[in-house]
Amino acid sequence: MLSGERKEGGSPRFGKLHLPVGLWINSPRKQLAKLGRRWPSGNSSGRGGSPAPYVDTFLNAPDILPRHCTVRAGPEHPAMVRPSRGAPVTHNGCLLLREAELHPGDLLGLGEHFLFMYKDPRTGGSGPARPPWLPARPGATPPGPGWAFSCRLCGRGLQERGEALAAYLDGREPVLRFRPREEEALLGEIVRAAAAGAGDLPPLGPATLLALCVQHSARELELGHLPRLLGRLARLIKEAVWEKIKEIGDRQPENHPEGVPEVPLTPEAVSVELRPLMLWMANTTELLSFVQEKVLEMEKEADQEGDLSSDPQLCNDLELCDEAMALLDEVIMCTFQQSVYYLTKTLYSTLPALLDSNPFTAGAELPGPGAELGAMPPGLRPTLGVFQAALELTSQCELHPDLVSQTFGYLFFFSNASLLNSLMERGQGRPFYQWSRAVQIRTNLDLVLDWLQGAGLGDIATEFFRKLSMAVNLLCVPRTSLLKASWSSLRTDHPTLTPAQLHHLLSHYQLGPGRGPPAAWDPPPAEREAVDTGDIFESFSSHPPLILPLGSSRLRLTGPVTDDALHRELRRLRRLLWDLEQQELPANYRHGPPVATSP
Repeated sequence: MLSGERKEGGSPRFGKLHLPVGLWINSPRKQLAKLGRRWPSGNSSGRGGSPAPYVDTFLNAPDILPRHCTVRAGPEHPAMVRPSRGAPVTHNGCLLLREAELHPGDLLGLGEHFLFMYKDPRTGGSGPARPPWLPARPGATPPGPGWAFSCRLCGRGLQERGEALAAYLDGREPVLRFRPREEEALLGEIVRAAAAGAGDLPPLGPATLLALCVQHSARELELGHLPRLLGRLARLIKEAVWEKIKEIGDRQPENHPEGVPEVPLTPEAVSVELRPLMLWMANTTELLSFVQEKVLEMEKEADQEGDLSSDPQLCNDLELCDEAMALLDEVIMCTFQQSVYYLTKTLYSTLPALLDSNPFTAGAELPGPGAELGAMPPGLRPTLGVFQAALELTSQCELHPDLVSQTFGYLFFFSNASLLNSLMERGQGRPFYQWSRAVQIRTNLDLVLDWLQGAGLGDIATEFFRKLSMAVNLLCVPRTSLLKASWSSLRTDHPTLTPAQLHHLLSHYQLGPGRGPPAAWDPPPAEREAVDTGDIFESFSSHPPLILPLGSSRLRLTGPVTDDALHRELRRLRRLLWDLEQQELPANYRHGPPVATSP
């Protein structure tokens, strides 16, 4: 129930009801009440020709919008009040910008002419005896640090407000309060510190801090602020990532002056270079998931209120949010591409050893599953070193598991295609396809797959190395058994090889001096064209597409901040905002941040 009073100078009448008659905003059959101004008689459409908004409580004043605010009261306490976009609403004397809890005794001001006190009909008159807007009793416990930034008419002294502010500045609650005028400086500082690698933040620390900014905007600031913040945030991240990509590219050997020999990248060097990009990929992925949740909440809330199709400004806000999320998508795509580019560039120089090195060196025993990198044959260590560096890097940066799988999926796709193409080239012009050589390659490949299995990547590796494995298996078939096989049986036993690839391997297989392929290996006329026109090489353009992770963000924004480094950065940013606020004051009004007193 809302008990209403017309402020001085206003009409004592609103809608069909006369004051001081109570306004029921909730009943067993009605869970929603909307307050606003009645549309002129005969006007059945709202803005843009859309249906007029539904309103069940009418108020008559020049500053009351057609739909001014909404009060929801379900079976669970408390009720919620939400102002419509651009509607002047106060809650206990404070300007209301976002949805807030509504308790019995709360004062709700609509425009400059209406003031209501909320009474909850569900309580049966058993509400609090003391309204929450009355000055606090001496010695009363402050409701929390946030109150120090809002109402100054609550009856509490300067010392109490200072202590609450000090508790906020040094507290571990995951909260970062700022005014819109400080938003640009705050976001820029977070992104700058992340790009510079300053401090010892946890891997997802930048995303956590930026998510706190998004959360504050979504909860505390005006409805149209969040889209603008998201756009600015996304542009800052993109600029920082693009600058980092340029720095890495300028340091590459191929960009050095002419005459300077090009030195291949080592796994250690590429890991150092890629760490900033991998961190940005991890943080942007989690931030994008968090932003998507907030935008979906905004869409759901607007849809419940009927604003989604009738409010042009809301539609524009959602478009701005989509543009910001598209920029974050672009950052993830680009950091992924750059990461796999430098990793595959390093692999390119190490992979040939899998075809050329002999694992059966004199006196050496083959390592078993789960062996350390140092126990592997020398020819395999460089390639496995790249895989190990990539695995450690993704773990240190806390990259999303879906992106970890896709990163290694691309590395294994590249390795399979590169090795298979090299294998096809080796058979042209010189003897290479023979049983003894194939056994060495098969052993090297098995050792690599066993090592990857021990690293938790066995299933992905088996899937992407399937074609190379099948080609090597064909060459490992004993000569006597291979001579008895026909084209059709070989096609059945090796289905992943194309007709052109199978024919190439068979036609260049070394059967002995003066011996050519048997007639049983000839393809039938139906497949002759596929053999003659097919490409024996794998295309690098058929790589799997990058699919961004779905689901909720892994950022932890509830409960105290337990990481000390993140807490230190949070305190630094809060003090930065305090300093920016103090700089706007005259010199004689400025003072340093308060210090909490010991109990």
